Amino acid sequence: MRFVSLALLAASTLTLTACDKAPAPSPTTSESVLDTPPQIPVMGPERAILAFGDSLLAGYGLEDGESYPDRMEQALRARGVNAKIANAGVSGDTTAAGLQRLDFTLKSQPVKPELVIISLGGNDMLRSLPPAQTRSNMEAILKRLKEEKIPVVLLGMLAAPNLGRDYAQGFNPIYPQLAEKYGAVLVPFFLQPVIDKPDLLQGDHVHPTAIGIDAIVAATVDDVKDALPKKSGA
Repeated sequence: MRFVSLALLAASTLTLTACDKAPAPSPTTSESVLDTPPQIPVMGPERAILAFGDSLLAGYGLEDGESYPDRMEQALRARGVNAKIANAGVSGDTTAAGLQRLDFTLKSQPVKPELVIISLGGNDMLRSLPPAQTRSNMEAILKRLKEEKIPVVLLGMLAAPNLGRDYAQGFNPIYPQLAEKYGAVLVPFFLQPVIDKPDLLQGDHVHPTAIGIDAIVAATVDDVKDALPKKSGA
């Protein structure tokens, strides 16, 4: 992992932390907005998945159908998985906000999710919240989902280098350590496919463009597919 690759994130702290207040920018032609493909017909039982997190899942700055949950659903269906992903991403959410709404979100699902994809902690880091607080909230979320016997794909984050070595030493181990403790599938650094690639990032240098989302989906679709519980006879 190259901590220096997070320099683009560090330069955009105020942008991400204010995502819940600022209007979403309209994608430009240079961001290569993709047309939403037709729904792919797939046989077999529907697989309910919950995408739970912040603006990186909510689809900040993207058109309808371009968010990570939307593209991941399409990618899974292309692989023969009859996926239905509910997008519970909220721009600006910290781990504390996520924990606060977790039970309500779970109870609001029409059917119990077979899998939860989590992307939280980026806003904690960019607001320089104490890593111990982030760890406590993330652990409570993972513990709650384990109690419900719902498997998890944990989308990891790394500390921006401008926060210093001590902060990184407290923040970066949170994801691998908790993933191991609670048996979650870990994506070590969710944004790895788009870091250092300005053409895959929006003007804020933090949120991926539609093409950037596709790159992230391509890098993580196998993790999500493999994390789904195996059906009998499958």
